[in-house]
Amino acid sequence: MKRILVLILLLASSRLTMGQTPSGQIVFNQGEKGVHTYRIPAIVRTQSGVLLAFAEARHGSTSDTGDIDLVVKRSLDGGKTWGEMITIWDDGANVCGNPAPVVDRRTGRVVLLATWNDGRDHEPAIHHRTSFNTRRVFCLYSDDEGLTWSEPKDITAQAKVPEWTWYATGPGHALQLRDGRLVVGCDHGNFGGRSTSHVIYSDDGGDTWQIGGGAGVGNESTVVELPGGDLMLNMRNNLMKGRGADDIWRQVAISKDRGISFEPPYSDKALVEPVCQASLINRSVRRRPSKVLYFSNPEHASKRRNMTLRMSKDAGKTWKRVATITEGPASYSDLVILKGGDVGVLYEGGEKTAIDAIYFTRIPRKNLK
Repeated sequence: MKRILVLILLLASSRLTMGQTPSGQIVFNQGEKGVHTYRIPAIVRTQSGVLLAFAEARHGSTSDTGDIDLVVKRSLDGGKTWGEMITIWDDGANVCGNPAPVVDRRTGRVVLLATWNDGRDHEPAIHHRTSFNTRRVFCLYSDDEGLTWSEPKDITAQAKVPEWTWYATGPGHALQLRDGRLVVGCDHGNFGGRSTSHVIYSDDGGDTWQIGGGAGVGNESTVVELPGGDLMLNMRNNLMKGRGADDIWRQVAISKDRGISFEPPYSDKALVEPVCQASLINRSVRRRPSKVLYFSNPEHASKRRNMTLRMSKDAGKTWKRVATITEGPASYSDLVILKGGDVGVLYEGGEKTAIDAIYFTRIPRKNLK
């Protein structure tokens, strides 16, 4: 515990002198369109440059279950302004959530992975098989850059082992490999146990899916391709009770076979977290993975606050803080590479709580050194 307190003090003292603090604008705000709270941001950039910002519209409360819809807003000017909200999936009083979008560069199609559960069910009941139903996995798509969407297609039989209980896609953007394969970081639960991370993949543009490798640790996860073709799975450390000094770091696993299997995981002790989702992205050059990675999360050992952007120039071996987006409350986030190499950050934050609103901020590439 003393080591954790020392780390918190060091982070607090360094924040004042390191990085930028860009201003951001609200994309989804509590109470907008009569929705209680918007959560779980995800963002992608289409082939023509349209930004699509996804979220869960939580009716009635901030709860992870209940009447929850999947929604999206579009920006035609790099995030300066945002259009009207579009409802992608509304299944009455049930949960439609965990957006994990990816743009297929071969067709321009926006493929969206998501999960569903009965709105009466809470996560512990699903884990222990006492729920009305279970978590199911769905795939949707848009061929007009987010204006209209297909009907949700149930891919649970392809993406989930029958023995698994809980399930989550992402949340946050998914990945297309250089060879065209779509890869989504996910997590699943076993009966009575905690969740662990795995990936699913598609080699036909999202028509069919297969289960890839698992890490045996973590839960909510994000994945990037590295220059040599390896995949890096970066995972939330879901040990919440009895956390010690060695339990406050993000967990990482490497795949050398395009996501079919993963090597033993390790803790990245440059990436501290308070048990929270994070985002990871590669600054690809001409669609080729580079050594430059960006990572965003609440950089704190115990509280969801201090949303920070870090940069690696050596494919994740070392990290440097390049921007403090907000020192106040903050939670989930997602990253997108913008035209010219700027980085866009879509994140939860607020003055009172970490989920007051979902903001978008743009960090110029010239500041990312």
